[in-house]
Amino acid sequence: MNFDEFTGQIQHRLEYPDTGRTVRAIRATLMTLGQRIPEGNAEDLAANLPLEIKWFLTGAVHDHGQRFDWREFVTRVSEIEGDGVDDAEAAYHARVIIDFVAEQVPPSDFQQLRDQLPESEGDENWRKLFEIVDAGGWSEAHESQTGGGPQPDAAGGDESEIAEEK
Repeated sequence: MNFDEFTGQIQHRLEYPDTGRTVRAIRATLMTLGQRIPEGNAEDLAANLPLEIKWFLTGAVHDHGQRFDWREFVTRVSEIEGDGVDDAEAAYHARVIIDFVAEQVPPSDFQQLRDQLPESEGDENWRKLFEIVDAGGWSEAHESQTGGGPQPDAAGGDESEIAEEK
Protein backbone atom coordinates (compact mmCIF):
# COMPACT_ATOMS: atom_id res chain seq x y z
CA MET A 1 0.00 0.00 0.00
CA ASN A 2 1.30 3.44 -0.84
CA PHE A 3 0.77 6.83 0.82
CA ASP A 4 -2.15 7.84 -1.41
CA GLU A 5 -3.99 4.56 -0.83
CA PHE A 6 -3.40 4.77 2.92
CA THR A 7 -4.61 8.36 3.22
CA GLY A 8 -7.49 7.68 0.83
CA GLN A 9 -8.77 4.86 3.04
CA ILE A 10 -8.54 7.03 6.16
CA GLN A 11 -10.15 9.97 4.35
CA HIS A 12 -13.09 7.73 3.37
CA ARG A 13 -13.48 6.35 6.88
CA LEU A 14 -13.32 9.78 8.50
CA GLU A 15 -15.60 11.20 5.80
CA TYR A 16 -13.26 14.13 5.25
CA PRO A 17 -13.67 16.15 2.05
CA ASP A 18 -9.94 16.80 1.62
CA THR A 19 -6.58 15.14 2.02
CA GLY A 20 -5.05 17.92 4.13
CA ARG A 21 -7.31 17.34 7.13
CA THR A 22 -6.85 13.59 6.72
CA VAL A 23 -3.07 13.83 6.80
CA ARG A 24 -3.25 16.11 9.88
CA ALA A 25 -5.39 13.50 11.67
CA ILE A 26 -2.99 10.70 10.75
CA ARG A 27 0.05 12.77 11.72
CA ALA A 28 -1.48 13.83 15.05
CA THR A 29 -2.46 10.30 16.01
CA LEU A 30 0.74 8.55 14.96
CA MET A 31 3.15 11.21 16.25
CA THR A 32 1.45 11.16 19.64
CA LEU A 33 1.46 7.37 19.67
CA GLY A 34 5.16 7.45 18.73
CA GLN A 35 5.81 9.73 21.69
CA ARG A 36 4.10 7.26 24.03
CA ILE A 37 5.72 3.97 22.98
CA PRO A 38 9.42 3.03 22.99
CA GLU A 39 11.37 3.80 19.81
CA GLY A 40 11.91 0.13 18.91
CA ASN A 41 8.20 -0.59 19.18
CA ALA A 42 7.40 2.43 17.02
CA GLU A 43 9.85 1.18 14.40
CA ASP A 44 8.34 -2.32 14.46
CA LEU A 45 4.81 -0.97 14.11
CA ALA A 46 5.81 1.40 11.32
CA ALA A 47 7.82 -1.14 9.31
CA ASN A 48 4.85 -2.20 7.14
CA LEU A 49 3.41 1.27 6.63
CA PRO A 50 4.11 3.61 3.70
CA LEU A 51 7.35 5.56 4.15
CA GLU A 52 5.60 8.90 4.68
CA ILE A 53 3.28 7.36 7.29
CA LYS A 54 6.16 5.52 8.97
CA TRP A 55 7.90 8.87 9.44
CA PHE A 56 5.05 10.13 11.66
CA LEU A 57 5.73 7.30 14.15
CA THR A 58 9.51 7.44 13.99
CA GLY A 59 11.32 10.35 12.30
CA ALA A 60 8.93 13.05 13.48
CA VAL A 61 9.26 11.96 17.13
CA HIS A 62 12.24 13.11 19.14
CA ASP A 63 11.26 11.74 22.55
CA HIS A 64 9.81 8.21 22.52
CA GLY A 65 8.59 6.31 25.58
CA GLN A 66 6.92 9.21 27.40
CA ARG A 67 4.50 8.29 30.16
CA PHE A 68 1.03 9.75 29.69
CA ASP A 69 -2.49 8.38 29.89
CA TRP A 70 -5.36 8.08 27.42
CA ARG A 71 -6.76 11.50 28.28
CA GLU A 72 -3.43 13.20 27.66
CA PHE A 73 -3.09 11.26 24.41
CA VAL A 74 -6.46 12.57 23.21
CA THR A 75 -5.59 16.14 24.25
CA ARG A 76 -2.28 15.99 22.38
CA VAL A 77 -3.94 14.56 19.26
CA SER A 78 -6.57 17.30 19.37
CA GLU A 79 -3.93 20.03 19.74
CA ILE A 80 -1.75 18.70 16.91
CA GLU A 81 -4.72 18.16 14.64
CA GLY A 82 -5.93 21.72 15.25
CA ASP A 83 -8.60 23.02 12.87
CA GLY A 84 -11.21 23.12 15.66
CA VAL A 85 -10.99 19.38 16.38
CA ASP A 86 -12.21 18.76 19.92
CA ASP A 87 -11.23 15.87 22.18
CA ALA A 88 -14.22 13.70 21.18
CA GLU A 89 -13.38 14.05 17.48
CA ALA A 90 -9.70 13.44 18.14
CA ALA A 91 -10.52 10.26 20.08
CA TYR A 92 -12.72 9.02 17.22
CA HIS A 93 -10.06 9.85 14.61
CA ALA A 94 -7.42 8.01 16.64
CA ARG A 95 -9.65 4.92 16.92
CA VAL A 96 -10.32 4.87 13.17
CA ILE A 97 -6.64 5.35 12.33
CA ILE A 98 -5.46 2.70 14.80
CA ASP A 99 -8.02 0.25 13.43
CA PHE A 100 -6.68 0.82 9.91
CA VAL A 101 -3.08 0.45 11.11
CA ALA A 102 -4.10 -2.85 12.73
CA GLU A 103 -5.19 -4.05 9.27
CA GLN A 104 -1.81 -3.12 7.76
CA VAL A 105 0.68 -4.57 10.25
CA PRO A 106 1.42 -8.13 11.40
CA PRO A 107 -0.70 -9.20 14.39
CA SER A 108 2.45 -9.68 16.49
CA ASP A 109 3.48 -6.03 15.96
CA PHE A 110 -0.01 -4.82 16.81
CA GLN A 111 -0.07 -6.99 19.94
CA GLN A 112 3.29 -5.48 20.90
CA LEU A 113 1.63 -2.05 20.70
CA ARG A 114 -1.23 -3.18 22.92
CA ASP A 115 1.23 -4.64 25.41
CA GLN A 116 2.85 -1.18 25.75
CA LEU A 117 -0.41 0.54 26.70
CA PRO A 118 -2.14 -0.36 29.99
CA GLU A 119 -5.77 -1.36 29.58
CA SER A 120 -6.77 -0.89 33.23
CA GLU A 121 -9.96 0.67 34.50
CA GLY A 122 -8.17 3.82 35.65
CA ASP A 123 -7.11 6.95 33.81
CA GLU A 124 -4.57 4.98 31.80
CA ASN A 125 -7.35 2.99 30.14
CA TRP A 126 -5.87 2.64 26.68
CA ARG A 127 -8.54 0.05 25.86
CA LYS A 128 -10.55 3.00 24.54
CA LEU A 129 -8.03 3.41 21.71
CA PHE A 130 -8.78 -0.13 20.54
CA GLU A 131 -12.60 -0.01 20.68
CA ILE A 132 -13.09 -0.28 16.91
CA VAL A 133 -10.49 -3.05 16.64
CA ASP A 134 -12.12 -4.93 19.53
CA ALA A 135 -15.57 -4.53 17.99
CA GLY A 136 -14.41 -6.41 14.91
CA GLY A 137 -12.99 -3.50 12.95
CA TRP A 138 -14.37 -0.78 10.78
CA SER A 139 -16.44 -1.92 7.83
CA GLU A 140 -18.92 -0.65 5.31
CA ALA A 141 -21.64 -2.33 7.35
CA HIS A 142 -20.55 -0.55 10.53
CA GLU A 143 -20.45 2.79 8.74
CA SER A 144 -23.89 2.32 7.21
CA GLN A 145 -25.37 1.33 10.57
CA THR A 146 -23.85 4.22 12.51
CA GLY A 147 -23.48 6.88 9.87
CA GLY A 148 -19.84 7.30 10.87
CA GLY A 149 -18.60 9.99 13.25
CA PRO A 150 -18.12 9.86 17.02
CA GLN A 151 -20.27 7.19 18.66
CA PRO A 152 -21.42 6.65 22.23
CA ASP A 153 -18.96 4.51 24.15
CA ALA A 154 -19.72 0.99 25.38
CA ALA A 155 -20.97 2.31 28.73
CA GLY A 156 -23.60 4.37 26.94
CA GLY A 157 -21.81 7.67 27.51
CA ASP A 158 -20.55 10.06 24.89
CA GLU A 159 -16.93 10.79 24.05
CA SER A 160 -17.58 14.45 24.78
CA GLU A 161 -17.35 13.41 28.42
CA ILE A 162 -13.58 13.36 27.96
CA ALA A 163 -13.60 17.12 27.50
CA GLU A 164 -16.12 17.68 30.29
CA GLU A 165 -14.12 15.68 32.84
CA LYS A 166 -11.04 17.88 32.50
